[in-house]
Amino acid sequence: MKIRQVNAGVFTVIEDIETALSAPAEGFYWIDADLEDLALLQPLFNLHDLAVEDCLSEDEQRPKIEIYESHYFIVVNSIRFDDEEIFLRALNVFLGRHFIITVTKQKINELRVLKPILWEQEVSEPDRFLYLLIDLVVDNYFNVGDRIEARIEKLEEDILMHTKKSHLSEIITLRSEILWLKKILGPQKEVINTLNKKDLRLIDDQLQKYFSDIYENAVKISETFDTYRDLMGNLREAYQSSIANRANEIMRVFTAITTIFMPLTVITGIYGMNFDNIPETHSQYGYYGVIAVMVTLGCGMLYVFRKKEWL
Repeated sequence: MKIRQVNAGVFTVIEDIETALSAPAEGFYWIDADLEDLALLQPLFNLHDLAVEDCLSEDEQRPKIEIYESHYFIVVNSIRFDDEEIFLRALNVFLGRHFIITVTKQKINELRVLKPILWEQEVSEPDRFLYLLIDLVVDNYFNVGDRIEARIEKLEEDILMHTKKSHLSEIITLRSEILWLKKILGPQKEVINTLNKKDLRLIDDQLQKYFSDIYENAVKISETFDTYRDLMGNLREAYQSSIANRANEIMRVFTAITTIFMPLTVITGIYGMNFDNIPETHSQYGYYGVIAVMVTLGCGMLYVFRKKEWL
């Protein structure tokens, strides 16, 4: 657990947790905690039992906001895209009048990126800290969206150039991830909309209006993932069409080869009969003549097929 007093974006490390129980003369306290620290923080800051229980739960938490008497409890999902796999990480925030507590199970990149922004904008209020943090979380969805779009484009190019069976599993996996993210984005939009419209005494009225900009971005992200979902449907149709076309090409080649060998088979069948009075049977050059006719016939048919672009 790290305790910092934040004033005009400047951090001062606090060693004694008891110091953070009362409001500082200037700024606010930011407590960056792990799950194990909640046992100490809950009685000191009077954190609600249900909020602490949600933090400790092993189940995936939906984004939400709970309003209690002395603080707010907010859950948003940070997103990561590593090694072609999407991860969501819950970011639990307790917002008080003079403090903000962030609780995470894993490291959240937005918290690291936020520090220089706090210094640059000389932040001294916990509600502004919350605004900047959620803004970073939402903006990161755009970055992940760009990577998903690039992955879709590459997959489409690979399918058109050379279709593989593995492409179908990639399409199904990516579509499932997009649908999963779309399911999460709905509640997250509602959380941001609540911060934008509801009368919240711990958030300054002037600052509250800025949440509308974040809400618009959240709506754009949701619409973007709707588009990605449709693209995945088109991609699956393209895969199936490519497979069908490939099968047709193979069948066309086999049909052409079979057609070329049919007259050759007739010739060999005729000259394979056990009769004495077959023309050229006893000719010295009969064998070579038949072979020459078969080669000429086969090459001629192949030429015609090539010219008509049947092969």
